[in-house]
Amino acid sequence: MASKTLRIIEILNGFAKPLPSEVEELTRIASLNKILLAFLRTANIGGAIRVLEEARYRRYVKSVAEVVEALRDFNYALYKFRKPVEHVSVDIDVLIDYRDLSKAIKELVSKGFKIIAFEKYTVTLAKNNTIVDLYTHPAFAWIIYIDGYKLLDCCVEEFYFEGHVVKGLTREAEAVVSTVHAIYKEHLYLLIDYFVTRKWLSKKALNLSIELGIGNSVEIACQLNELVEKGLLELPHKLPLAIMARTYLNKFIKDSEFRATTPNILKYLFTERIGEKIKWRLSRKTY
Repeated sequence: MASKTLRIIEILNGFAKPLPSEVEELTRIASLNKILLAFLRTANIGGAIRVLEEARYRRYVKSVAEVVEALRDFNYALYKFRKPVEHVSVDIDVLIDYRDLSKAIKELVSKGFKIIAFEKYTVTLAKNNTIVDLYTHPAFAWIIYIDGYKLLDCCVEEFYFEGHVVKGLTREAEAVVSTVHAIYKEHLYLLIDYFVTRKWLSKKALNLSIELGIGNSVEIACQLNELVEKGLLELPHKLPLAIMARTYLNKFIKDSEFRATTPNILKYLFTERIGEKIKWRLSRKTY
């Protein structure tokens, strides 16, 4: 059977057009892989789904503009934000200097946002349908897997987003961050991750991944990309437990900050609704 993942890649790269008989299925897969808007636009698919997704994108752009305006005086970077294909995120992730965290929260609250979660290394705020996650360090289960200070120090630049000047990670940093987020935190690899790494992974990005102690995640992403391009792997792909165990062990051995914060997982396991979170993570097909 021909790979549906490869078919979508061909369409987004401009090498093919979807047949009427495959539009519905490919649209469903594109949605699971967080590239629905890019697929609809490239394939020139109209209808209600296109109208809804374009409306979502307009709301997303408006929300991003509001958030970056509130944070303009602080040391921040939009995180997991830049993509080589059109993308509508469910939330806005922001890496923020811990010295600016309380001021950033105060500023967002003054704009109508409310704090809905306050955890180690992450504060989540919401306003209507807009969710903002403020990270001092990228972490999962209260375990730091990337040093946020280093990212803010080495890998931030200004760029235009739909006419707005914003601050975010460099393309090389986004390529690295995309892989480590998918592998360490989500345990799922999507087509949006494929496109970020395929387009922006470079020698500079590889050196950065080694410097940040996450080179292993980049290696895994490259292996997955190769399988996808050979038509041997469909995305989304849930990473096998054996690969995750080996990846975490490698990180534990080489990263002192990862080791130092690993005991936090015991505290995390006693937080409210942890059972629901674990069940959801085990059963989900995307993130």
